[in-house]
Formats: sequence, C-alpha cells, structure tokens
Amino acid sequence: QVQLVESGGGLVQPGGSLRLSCAGSGSILSIYAMGWYRQAPGKQRDLVATITSGGTYYADSVEGRFTISRGNAEITVYLQMNSLKPEDAAVYYCAAAKTAGRFDYWGQGTQVTVSS
Repeated sequence: QVQLVESGGGLVQPGGSLRLSCAGSGSILSIYAMGWYRQAPGKQRDLVATITSGGTYYADSVEGRFTISRGNAEITVYLQMNSLKPEDAAVYYCAAAKTAGRFDYWGQGTQVTVSS
C-alpha cells in the first residue's frame, strides 16, 4: 500500500505562483507514473499533468504555465504553478500509477485558491 500526502496549497493572487509537493510512503516495487488532478466545486476531477520516464503531459489549460517534476525519492512529485488564474482554483490531488492505464493511489488533496 502507498500513502500520498500533498502540501503547498494556499491562497495566491492572480498572476502569482505556487509549488505543490507530494510525498509518498509505503511499499511498492516501482512507480510507472505520477500525476496531478484537480477538482473545482461542482465539477469533475480533471487531469492536470503526468510524468513518466518517457516524458510529461499537460492539459491544454495549463500548458506553458505549470511544470511537473519528480523528486529524488521514489514516490515524490512536484507541480510548479506560475501565472495562476482564478480558474485554476481547485483541490489538487496527487496520484501514482504502478502500470500504464490507471492511477492506483491518491492523496487527500490540497486546496488552491486564486483570488485578489
């Protein structure tokens, strides 16, 4: 089992930046992919970005503004968010996948609020 814990959320003004972190613990042989999702009130949970050994993926809405990266520890991932917009406000969830096709583990989420 793997436990994921996100941190780094908070209140930021439009145009500002935040860096989200996700640290995992538990027993797992390897991680195929890690990713970030977000869910705004009344909306579905949407994929924001993923990272594998083969590269990264970004949703169109964040391309060029957000950067996903892995940490040195096996189950660590970051999301650098720049030029934040009010529409980026949501609960951000970290996820980890053992194999391609689905995310197996999820964090509890961290709130990001973008407001002046």
